[in-house]
Amino acid sequence: MMKKRIAIIGAGPCGLSQLSALKDDAFDLICFERQSEWGGQWLYSYQNEADSSEEYIHSSMYRQLWSNGPKELVEYVDYTFDNHFGYSTPSYQPRSVVFDYLTGRAKNKNIRKFIRFQTVVHSVNNEQDIFKVTVEDLKTNIIEELTFDFVIVAAGRYATPNIPQFQGMKQFPGLVLHSKRFHDASKFENQHVLIIGSSYSAEDIALQLCKFGARSITISYRTRPLGYKWPDERIKEVPLLERMENRLAYFQDGTKSETEIDSIIFCTGYRHHYPFMAEHLRLNCPTKVLSPPNLYKGIIWSKQPNLAYLGMQSLVFQFTMFDVQASFVRDVILGQIRLPDLESREQDIAEWIDLEKKLKPGDGESEFYYQIDYMRDLLTQCHAPPQFDVNKVIAGVKELVKHKQENVFTYRDHSFVSIVTGSRALSINPSLPWLKNMADSVEEFLNQSLRKRQL
Repeated sequence: MMKKRIAIIGAGPCGLSQLSALKDDAFDLICFERQSEWGGQWLYSYQNEADSSEEYIHSSMYRQLWSNGPKELVEYVDYTFDNHFGYSTPSYQPRSVVFDYLTGRAKNKNIRKFIRFQTVVHSVNNEQDIFKVTVEDLKTNIIEELTFDFVIVAAGRYATPNIPQFQGMKQFPGLVLHSKRFHDASKFENQHVLIIGSSYSAEDIALQLCKFGARSITISYRTRPLGYKWPDERIKEVPLLERMENRLAYFQDGTKSETEIDSIIFCTGYRHHYPFMAEHLRLNCPTKVLSPPNLYKGIIWSKQPNLAYLGMQSLVFQFTMFDVQASFVRDVILGQIRLPDLESREQDIAEWIDLEKKLKPGDGESEFYYQIDYMRDLLTQCHAPPQFDVNKVIAGVKELVKHKQENVFTYRDHSFVSIVTGSRALSINPSLPWLKNMADSVEEFLNQSLRKRQL
């Protein structure tokens, strides 16, 4: 009997979770990754223009970025941060440290052998239950068509910026960019910056700009303000932008910017964009969605259940959810989860979408509990899912929200208890809070942790 051939598109967190779930089964696995290394969004180059294959590096991260949630809410149940580093580290960490942890687990799982790096997928189509996948090796420019029994799209959803249009924007004489192109907050020192958007990226970039010396930061929201008690008067929130007139911004409540604007940063999310997928297999949905259309359990393409998409939801969970989704896909492939008929799958999708429509727009708490219910639903169906305590996740998120409400500038200075081990993270050095901590490398951050341990 021939092995089932499985294609995984992308070697970021989702792809690595899927490889980890499938690596011990009798499958012919190939993962295609267009970059020269794994890690997806967490792989960031300071040049960040192109890698050695001339393919654009698609990371949306930036210098000095630190995690905006404690590591205890994202760590893998089978590979903790303490496992990886050999000792306790603080709860909030620079991007490079999270990348080191993410790829450390991948090395521990011995899954690199399944990945074809610098290989871009040009097209995916199907003839009944057989997929034809056209790929190009960017080192040799050799193009080939391969066949697979199952395709898993793990290419992420942070590659194609969503940029709304506003009157007068094209005539604005200053810098205009999407957060995807934001790479260094220090370049905005002494500037008056307008941020459009009010989600996680708007919040974090506003904090980064303040940390690195911007003169003022105005956050223009569409649905509702972030609502923090900003401890720094340089940050203010206003309704959605209506128009730009030269360097002055006019807002929908009739007010205008107090100063001329130097730069505008769009923190308006990303479009789901998978042009390599045949149209009848291509996911199309809004920029921010908790239940994507056409995906049974948010994963399986309803009309072609040998196709899966991972991580397409607007995320409350991250690495843990990817592991659960990957476990679900594995069980489907192995036949340990028997999918219902098409009509039942479509009905289930519609019910989850209807539930999402009832949520208040921009209400983070209701979105969180919606995704908690989604995770519990998946966990009950998987044959051998990752074992973690959902109730402890809820408690951890509540603690995080409380810290942010108390002071959004200092929430990263707190330590959390690991959901997996029960141990509390190393506390930070009080003389080096996040606002003053410029650590950006693994070595610098770990040296700080070691010095704190020796105190």
